[in-house]
Amino acid sequence: MMPPPFVYNALPSRVVFGTSTLAHIAREVENLQCCRALILTTPQQVDHGKAVEELLGELCVGLYTNATMHTPTHVTEDAVKAADELRADCIVAVGGGSTIGLGKAIALHTDLPQIAIPTTYAGSEATPILGQTQGGLKTTQRTLKVLPEVIIYDANLTLSLPPQMSVTSGVNAIAHAVEALYSQDANPITDLLAQEGIKSIANALPSIINESNPELLLQARSTAQYGAWACGTCLGAVGGTFNLPHAETHTVILPHAIAYNTSYAREAIAKVASSLGVTNAAQGIFDLTKGLGAPYSLKELGMREEDLERAADIAAKSPYPNPAPLEKEKLLKLLTDAWAGVRPE
Repeated sequence: MMPPPFVYNALPSRVVFGTSTLAHIAREVENLQCCRALILTTPQQVDHGKAVEELLGELCVGLYTNATMHTPTHVTEDAVKAADELRADCIVAVGGGSTIGLGKAIALHTDLPQIAIPTTYAGSEATPILGQTQGGLKTTQRTLKVLPEVIIYDANLTLSLPPQMSVTSGVNAIAHAVEALYSQDANPITDLLAQEGIKSIANALPSIINESNPELLLQARSTAQYGAWACGTCLGAVGGTFNLPHAETHTVILPHAIAYNTSYAREAIAKVASSLGVTNAAQGIFDLTKGLGAPYSLKELGMREEDLERAADIAAKSPYPNPAPLEKEKLLKLLTDAWAGVRPE
């Protein structure tokens, strides 16, 4: 069968993948022809930042430890000021979505090159997409100015990610791949990446939860990180707003969103099911996450039943492209099922 016509935009990032790859950080800074790196972390991940600082030695000019969830613009302004004062010539972001988001926001304002060192499975490091908040309002933009020049994946850095957070972070990455599969810009290359990402993460998560052998656990962590890279790369290549809720919320909503869209995106959803090794994609995701002890109802995340109507209203008015029409009554049923933790049909 002849492949369909398509357009594929390859993203210009260098990826260094493996275990103990953090040891190459000085080489990567020098490859960028830089010598004054500013390291970013959250307050909780200062130890990771200090480890990088030690490896960089005199190539490091400082450690900024105030990366914050949702990338508030006032934090970005403070970090840009710190980078200016230290005369930094590159950014090294070590952490999850909050830290990598701050690195991207600094790059947007300064054009400084970035090295991203992810410690979760968020996948945002592989995308040219930046989400920020100002006065509580979230905005999202897509520009190659925020795409990290280098990504270092070191599975050892994910060993400290708690198993439960690993599941929700991994399912969040799977959600990116599902979105890429039914994107209007989907193509054979991104489809392959998406399917590979879903399969890798779904196979790795049970071992991350249950494996006690350190060597096999590291293998599973590495497989999940590879899957996260594939999921992030395919979404980055096709677009998508990346304006996603917290990983826990997404873990609950994803199976119901797949069920909602199945009849409008049969081919894409069939690829999800095939990657999971099941016949029903929505039920496959639900069973995987529930079986691994992840939250599976909005009720257990603290959402109130009386807020479902308003949430359905907001979702129905969203300009966000979706395979199935966004109809309030159907969205309310989706949210009601997700709130109660009902297994999708």
